[in-house]
Amino acid sequence: MDLLREILAEVLKKENITVSFPDLSLSLSEILESESFAALQKIKAAIEDDSLSDFECVERIVGIFENIGSGGGNRHDF
Repeated sequence: MDLLREILAEVLKKENITVSFPDLSLSLSEILESESFAALQKIKAAIEDDSLSDFECVERIVGIFENIGSGGGNRHDF
């Protein structure tokens, strides 16, 4: 199976690629602003949640970053 993927990848990397999102109605800045603000709201809620230990709070915040496509990097390697 790996050989098939390698062959397919080699063939496809020589092709032109066009990506379109015909139903996307927001601009890049609108998308980023909306997603960032939603993440900040969730982070604030995690910080204010007294039922969480400090460790659980950090875990929740890292999870929020992971949900938007980011990660904890080496800081979250525990």
